[in-house]
Amino acid sequence: MNNPFKTKKDFQKCVVDLVNPLKPYYNVELAELKYGVHSSGASEKVQRTEAFIRPLWGLAPLWSGGGDCGDFAEIYRTGIINGTDPDSPAYWGTLANGGQVLCESPCVMLSLVLAKDKLWEPLTDKQKENIVNWIHSSRGARHANNNWNFFQVLDHVCLKKLGQSYSQEIIDEKLQIIESFYRGDGWYSDGNLNRRFDYYIAFAFHFYGLIYAKLMEKDDPERSKLFKERAILYAKHFIYWFDEEGREVPFGRSLPYRFAHIAFWSACLFAGIEPFPIPVIKGIISRNLRWWIKKPIFDHAGILTVGYGYPQTNMAEEYTCFGSPYWCMKSFLLLALPDSHAFWTAEEAPLPALEKVHIIKPANMVVQRMNGYTCLLPTGQQGGNANHSWEKYGKFCYSSKYAFSIAGTYFNKDAAGGDNMLMFEKHGYYFIRRDCMEYKVNDDASVYSKWSPFDGVTVETLVIPTDDGHIRRHTIESDGEYIAYDCGFGLFEDSGDVISETGEKEEILTCPNLNLYDPRRLHMKAVKYIIPKGKSQFETRVIYPK
Repeated sequence: MNNPFKTKKDFQKCVVDLVNPLKPYYNVELAELKYGVHSSGASEKVQRTEAFIRPLWGLAPLWSGGGDCGDFAEIYRTGIINGTDPDSPAYWGTLANGGQVLCESPCVMLSLVLAKDKLWEPLTDKQKENIVNWIHSSRGARHANNNWNFFQVLDHVCLKKLGQSYSQEIIDEKLQIIESFYRGDGWYSDGNLNRRFDYYIAFAFHFYGLIYAKLMEKDDPERSKLFKERAILYAKHFIYWFDEEGREVPFGRSLPYRFAHIAFWSACLFAGIEPFPIPVIKGIISRNLRWWIKKPIFDHAGILTVGYGYPQTNMAEEYTCFGSPYWCMKSFLLLALPDSHAFWTAEEAPLPALEKVHIIKPANMVVQRMNGYTCLLPTGQQGGNANHSWEKYGKFCYSSKYAFSIAGTYFNKDAAGGDNMLMFEKHGYYFIRRDCMEYKVNDDASVYSKWSPFDGVTVETLVIPTDDGHIRRHTIESDGEYIAYDCGFGLFEDSGDVISETGEKEEILTCPNLNLYDPRRLHMKAVKYIIPKGKSQFETRVIYPK
């Protein structure tokens, strides 16, 4: 796939190119899609429903903005009719259980609003009633108490916009819960007890908030204004996560959604806000999409695979199924913009002048920019129990140029995914930083954490940004003698370095298919330390590759 992403037609063509390969795989009722085998924890029917719905994130804005995609409008109109009809064998089921289909429902409802002439107005009164009843079946549903609260908000806002019965009580209740997650300076936490500050803040909280702001700017001007103001604050930080080549930093969960990470910028345009000049926003979006579509992320039929930089199912969370990657279609919300919008004729601009070191205290991290790419230095992130959580949240550094690696096994240092970690060896098993007992981002941009790889060892780590990388200062209290490896990036080329005056330098050749960008065996430079019993201190200097 090749696309310059300059004109509206270029963006429309990308949506068409992404959905056309799916066409042979719709079921007879056109309400489900089945083309892969990678399974989530949901039922097979729910997975097929998810796969059917997610392309609508791109198709509905395309139709709203005057684009065409053959007979897909008829496919999706029929599918929505059958999926919401309790008498149809293709019925998607009630939303009362708060499961995965509730997660997909706002996509259906927003599509009915955006592409009203294609998906809503041709329906009979009975078919419309089925849709309304389907949404109302979620009343009282128990679900994850995080960004999922937005789903019922958008569902009922869309019912309101369609002139149907809706619950203002549910809207108000859920918005009050969402408000409790706000942490200041544009940042939310994904739940009251959650410390994961990842892409869900961009493509969930702000994305949904900006849709609300657009749809409700006349009905609820105060809250709409608030959502826009917070998005502008957030943008001042989020821009640091992208580099000059268009890459974002691989970090956190749900990375198989790939370029969904730029959905935030698309939602800003949709809601009519400009945190940066339009040419700058166009540059971020277009460079990112050009970078992604050149990656080997499609199968031989042109369908998105599960993985990140290439097909890599082992890195995905348990909620990821074969259709999940099409969450990336959220990025095409901007296609709802009229042809006259300045975005379509703007010449993309480079990133503006940004600080070399940028502190994001609400997200417990510092961002460095050098050598043309971006590095995140996080602390205190809460990985949880999802697949490979601590490789996704617990490393000392994440880079837009050199993606992190997951673990194949913790019984082999070549396969433990130890890049940018201090790995402790005990009984042939390698332990890394997981949850932090204490953490802090200091005013001088140093990043502190207190953590324990296992009982009997406590580590206090201070990561200090430097002009060419960073310093890791470890203070360790240990109940015995152990071996530890302080590791740098996984690199294919021989560049970058990890230096210490008190340790033995070592190079670890990693196992293949662990790094999120590169499936090859990679060279990972490290310092080997002998950790004595009692208290000790070690300092490692990391020089970033050029």
